[in-house]
Amino acid sequence: MNDTVITVVGNVVDSPRRVRFDRGAVTNFRMASTARRYDAGSEQFIDSGTFWIDVECWNRLGGHVSASLSKGDPVIVHGTITTHSWETDSGRRNTPRIRAIAVGPDLSRSTAEVQRVRPARPAGASTEEVADAVRAVEDHPPADAPEGAGLPDDVAELVRGRDYETDPGTLQSVETDDLPAQPAYA
Repeated sequence: MNDTVITVVGNVVDSPRRVRFDRGAVTNFRMASTARRYDAGSEQFIDSGTFWIDVECWNRLGGHVSASLSKGDPVIVHGTITTHSWETDSGRRNTPRIRAIAVGPDLSRSTAEVQRVRPARPAGASTEEVADAVRAVEDHPPADAPEGAGLPDDVAELVRGRDYETDPGTLQSVETDDLPAQPAYA
């Protein structure tokens, strides 16, 4: 595979737009990354050129982006870059586009409150029972069902071996109700 992977640090320049399709949803936004350099003569930082790029975020990532980001937010986007082309009355147009793998706030210029999204576990179900249910749907999906059909939205995009392990030796039941809340230290 010859994908070109890129990480861009910049600012969201328009509000993220979410569009739903039959087989998924996408959130799009535009970002700008302006290079800065130190000018020894004036003893200050000055702006150089600005790189403008469109970003597309699919499915769950897109939902999180549309719920979390807004115009002006400092972000870091990591993904594969391509050139999007189309025809207009004045000729062929092109623009760079990132298909995002990960999007996050730039914590060197902002703060964030992280809320982890985890699959809900039915009351009384063990980790192994949840893994068995996911495995059963993955192994025997209906013939015309899209990938992940039959699973809750927050579990549908999980991939065995990448997002969870099914070996009983690696699964441990953990009850967090007993754990005291502790602050994070830097």
